[in-house]
Order: sequence, then C-alpha cells, then structure tokens
Amino acid sequence: MSIRHFIGGAIALGAVAAGTFGGAGTAYAAAPAAAVTVHGGHGGHGSATAPERVLSNSALVRASKALVHSARRHGNQHVTMVIMERAGTIRLVVRTRKAGPQTYESAKRKAYTAVAFGQPTSALTGNETIKQIPGTLVLPGGVPVKYKGFPIAGIGVGGAPDGRIDEAIANDVLAAIGR
Repeated sequence: MSIRHFIGGAIALGAVAAGTFGGAGTAYAAAPAAAVTVHGGHGGHGSATAPERVLSNSALVRASKALVHSARRHGNQHVTMVIMERAGTIRLVVRTRKAGPQTYESAKRKAYTAVAFGQPTSALTGNETIKQIPGTLVLPGGVPVKYKGFPIAGIGVGGAPDGRIDEAIANDVLAAIGR
C-alpha cells in the first residue's frame, strides 16, 4: 500500500468519525427508537440475542406534554424532569419556566435511583445503604418505567416544595408514556 492510499484512507476514516458523511446525525440517532437488539456469538457457538427496550420518541413527546400539564395542574410547580434509560443515558430533560438550578440535579438523581433499583424513590427513603451510593437520591419524585416487570427507564422530577408533588407529577408522566 502506498503512502497516498494510507493518507486517503486516514482522511476518509476521519471524515466518518467526524460525522461529515450522510448528514449531521449520528448512527445512534438513526437507530429505531422502539427497541435495540444486541447480537453476539463466539466461534460458532451460536448467537445470543438480548433485546434492550428503550422509550420511543413519541413516548418522550407524550412525557414532555404530560410534565407541563401535570406541573400546571398541581399548583403551577416550577420543576425539572429527567428521563434516564437503564444504561444511564439521559434521553430527555424538560424544565418548566422558573425552575431553579438545583432541580436538574435532583431530578437526574431521582431518575437514576428509580431505574437502578426498579422502585419509586419514595419506597427507598428508609434504606440507609442506598443513601450511601453515589448518585442516588431517595427523596420522593422518582418512578421506574418497566417493561415486563424490568426497569427500562427512570423518571425523576424535582423542584416542588414537597416530594409527594414531584412523585405525583412523575406518575402522571408515567401514565402518559404508557398510552
């Protein structure tokens, strides 16, 4: 292989890595939002298929609308909502007007806790062990999104003056996702 071919290949690889071919999106963004299937297999021993369920884009749109509607209905709350997938990827952040800067961190940690432990954060308030795990927050306002009993995402809401209001809003969002 000549140096010219090597340099041409390196330039092409750099362009692909930078995302300059095929538009501004990434391969992840172009993947179907409903489900991602991971295939594997080694040395002819067959392949293992494990579907990883993620929320669809339309479910996230419903979640956004539900947050705004529910926050208004619960006394015009100034809150932030974070939806986090099981892998820890944040899929959605919605902040209502006048929500304080601390509401994002609270919502993110509640979403993390809900998806990691598969329970509403209000059910974990007395658990001293979970309180010690970095990134968790066991105040009310986080609820898991489950598929066939397994948590696939967490919804965290933070900013209301009472965590029970945060959790009521999160449950409204969960109901909207399920539609």
